[in-house]
Amino acid sequence: MRYAEAGYYLEIDLATGNIERVATDPRLMELHLGGLGTSVKLHWDRVPPETKAFDPENLLVFSTGLLNGTPVFSANRTVVSFISPQSDTLAYPMMGGFFAAEMKYAGYDKIIFKNKSPDWVYLYVNNDKVEIRDASHLKGRGAVETQELIRKELGQPKAQVAAIGPAGENRVFTASIEQSRSSASRLGGGAVMGDKKIKAVAVRGTGDVFLARPEEFMKELQGVTDYIKYRWENPIKDVMTILSGIGSPQEMLHTDEKWHTENFAWGNARTRRRDFWTEEIDASWSKSQHAAVKRLISCFNCPTHCGALISHGDTPRYMAKCFGKLTYAMAAYVDDLDFSWKILQRATEYGVDSFSTPQILAFAVELYEAGILTDKDFAGCPKDKEGRFFWLLDRVAHREGIGDILADGVYFAARKIGNGAEAFDHNTIKKHEQLPVKLGTLDPLYFLMYATNEKISITQMEGQWPQSAFPTMEQREEFVRDWPQIPDEKFKQYVLDWELRGEKAIPYYPTPDMCSEIVDWMEMMHNIDDAVGMCCGMSSFCLKPPYHIHNYPKIISAATGMDLDEEGLKQIANRSRNLHRAYNNRKGITRKDEKPPADHWKRRFPELEEQLLSTYYTYKGWNEDGIPTRKRLEELDLGYVADDLEKRGVLKNG
Repeated sequence: MRYAEAGYYLEIDLATGNIERVATDPRLMELHLGGLGTSVKLHWDRVPPETKAFDPENLLVFSTGLLNGTPVFSANRTVVSFISPQSDTLAYPMMGGFFAAEMKYAGYDKIIFKNKSPDWVYLYVNNDKVEIRDASHLKGRGAVETQELIRKELGQPKAQVAAIGPAGENRVFTASIEQSRSSASRLGGGAVMGDKKIKAVAVRGTGDVFLARPEEFMKELQGVTDYIKYRWENPIKDVMTILSGIGSPQEMLHTDEKWHTENFAWGNARTRRRDFWTEEIDASWSKSQHAAVKRLISCFNCPTHCGALISHGDTPRYMAKCFGKLTYAMAAYVDDLDFSWKILQRATEYGVDSFSTPQILAFAVELYEAGILTDKDFAGCPKDKEGRFFWLLDRVAHREGIGDILADGVYFAARKIGNGAEAFDHNTIKKHEQLPVKLGTLDPLYFLMYATNEKISITQMEGQWPQSAFPTMEQREEFVRDWPQIPDEKFKQYVLDWELRGEKAIPYYPTPDMCSEIVDWMEMMHNIDDAVGMCCGMSSFCLKPPYHIHNYPKIISAATGMDLDEEGLKQIANRSRNLHRAYNNRKGITRKDEKPPADHWKRRFPELEEQLLSTYYTYKGWNEDGIPTRKRLEELDLGYVADDLEKRGVLKNG
């Protein structure tokens, strides 16, 4: 009997219509756990590095995590992996909701799509019954609308449906895959899905997931429950309200956005709005949010309520989550939160990423104001800020007029437009992915996270380390007093010594050696979360979370029957991290790509940045070009990866 995992992949050949249920090798779980870990292995084995996003050979993989479908709180993430049209690297956006659990209950760890369908289709999975169904009648429909129409068509109101909107159909590079109250947004998964002519994936499952040692498992889970209750009753002191509790930032619960609106330059902007959050804005936004949010909602088996059901005026109801309420308003320089609720609904139906897309729209406005785009490009566009953003969003989603060029993202659009437009591409990194925010002085931790991670989404890099130093020693002592999640006690001293000003302040503190240790810890926790299907808001992205390196091995062992300790779990996380790194090295990623945009920080320190990279590479066991060494790969049982990299000339001199 297989424990925690289903033990089967569902393989769909869209060109032939062939459907195959494939038993998996149990050894994969021991080496990579599941979720992102086993998906990276799948792509390494089956997708050559020459493959482009819209090639038939590009696999589109929906993957459950190892703990999805178990009683573990907040294990509800579905990983969607593919070669990105935006970055030409292996991308892995995630979505919450109920999809992963439903997939596991249907009996599948992954659904793998290969090749392309000649006609529009959707996949229907109901336990052992699997059908490729006609979706021609759904073409042009919104992503949320499509989900409801499919449930009605199937007579399955409890089916979980992941769908694309017009943006995905039109292969917009920032197209998302929308599902219930969540979405897989970053790096164009919706475009890949649309290129394969998959309108949606609908899943209904009624099977079971088995645990190896259930009594031991539930005992460990009781400890998690007790800690969650403790944190609810004891919020973290001296941090912003939305991060003081447990779970993802509580954007839909709290209305105080002074810190977020004034400390970053949003969208395609290069300046911070330092005095944005006035008493009038506070009152207006609070009123708007309390009126629009009809109820707070959770993902599968989660005790927190990070999303919300939004009903605003005559706008159709929809689910909102995360920073979408900020990204459009800040990028458009619109001070009215009502604008956010309206444009978010349209963006959700179109199916676009709410981090990248507002930047594209703001980029277009910048070019128009600079005279690079003209009245001809903006013919028929309203003059007001709100109307202008709606107009641009419509054209990007449908690839109409100037929207056809903008739909490829800022990097590619700037080079197609030319005439100086390249200078306004000041927010892209790592093969052209768009950063959501800009900061002030170089932060060495954020520099390493942005520069070296395989994904540039802030919630997939940032972690359990405080966002800034505490002003007083009393505050620092209070923070470290109750901090059992850290992997090493010396991290407490790092926080105690960290100052807002002076010699032990950013950019020179934490030191490069310290930064390497801290970033390695944070990305390790993200890799574990992504393998087991855990929401990062309950682990890697949350200050003092309920899941951490000390209790994860016990929970995973009790669920699967493996005897896993902390060192064993770290080894698995490092194996998957280095395999992912090597895959993107095969795709061309090297040190030259690992630099934030030139004006990401107002104050840059080039020598320190180079030192940070070199120190981190050495700590990770990578060479000076950011490629894992043969020695490091063999330590992780990845000798076959070293062989491949050497054969291709990617890894030289070991």
